[in-house]
Amino acid sequence: MDLTYTEAEEEFRRELRTWLGANIPDEWTRPGFWEALGDDESFRVRRDWERDKALAGFAGIEWPTEFGGRGGTPGMKAIYDEETVRAHAPRTVNPLGLAFLAPTVMAIGSDAQKKEIVGPLLRNEVIWCQGFSEPGAGSDLAALATKGVRDGDDFVVNGQKVWTTNAVHGDKIFTMVRTEPGSQRHRGISMLLIDMHQDGVDARPLKQMSGASEFGEVFFDDARVAATDVLGEIGDGWRTAMLLLSFERGASGIGQYTEFRRQYDEIVEVARTLGRDTDPVIRGRLAKVLTELECLRLHAMHVLTQVEQGRDLGFEASMTKLQWSETFQDLWEVHDDVLGEDATLDSLGDLDLRPLHAQAMWSRSVTIWGGSSQVQRTITAERVLGLPR
Repeated sequence: MDLTYTEAEEEFRRELRTWLGANIPDEWTRPGFWEALGDDESFRVRRDWERDKALAGFAGIEWPTEFGGRGGTPGMKAIYDEETVRAHAPRTVNPLGLAFLAPTVMAIGSDAQKKEIVGPLLRNEVIWCQGFSEPGAGSDLAALATKGVRDGDDFVVNGQKVWTTNAVHGDKIFTMVRTEPGSQRHRGISMLLIDMHQDGVDARPLKQMSGASEFGEVFFDDARVAATDVLGEIGDGWRTAMLLLSFERGASGIGQYTEFRRQYDEIVEVARTLGRDTDPVIRGRLAKVLTELECLRLHAMHVLTQVEQGRDLGFEASMTKLQWSETFQDLWEVHDDVLGEDATLDSLGDLDLRPLHAQAMWSRSVTIWGGSSQVQRTITAERVLGLPR
């Protein structure tokens, strides 16, 4: 494991810090700022800022320059993740498109798809959603029921997707559709790239406990998509989906660690302000989660080292997802321990607790989405450790 960065990578850090310092207003870093904005206004501000960031050369850090990226190293990407968190940079409005769709298009897309998708996505001119989950399929993607029937040069799509991030703000959606009549499970599925602004596509927000509507449900009612807008081969969507999801495997967890450590410091400060930092039980819980956080940091650097050496981590990515998600959840359980019955209040004295509430509620979901902890343990046991089913 290598805990250092090259001089070129450290120069990139200095350049990025300078740009972030000059382009993030102080008010954006104040607690509660983003929560006070409505969903639409927050989205607009973040979209504009991220477009400017891309035009300044601080997007697509590892992407080839031919696609508008920086052509940087995995170490530069890790530095980018770390420094944007430290600077309180806004979270991306195009997470799934940037992390999953663009690398897949660069790998297997047609020349036309590469030209039409990658650059506009990087500059946030087109916002992409991911349509995988369905109401009747649970976490079993192979049980999807949305159908696409061939009609000349088009597919006519009918069905429903749910838990779709940015559904209401999305311009297009990459989605899994059963395009071969009578097919079952992993066979006969295609990945379609569908325009969400056409007739026959209806995106509806789903309001969360926090009041936000980050997710939505998408209904297809005779929506049309050209056969040329299939990503990968027709009927081979499962292979395309596995390639797409594999692009999270190089993520080292540096960004998660940096964000979680900052949140840990905020929770410790709340404990001190309330005089609860002297409670031996609270102190023990804080020490335990701090140990977990430092283990996450070391694991993140180990993964980064492996990636920089050109190793394909494969199913070991399940270990990273399992570690960061459960560490995150443990962190916010300590938050609940610190506040006790006051955890339901919006404020306590001069303390504004609303930003902490939002993170505490969000933490309950992270061991479910992106593959539940149970699924990750099964994958690790079977595919990494070689244990029998």
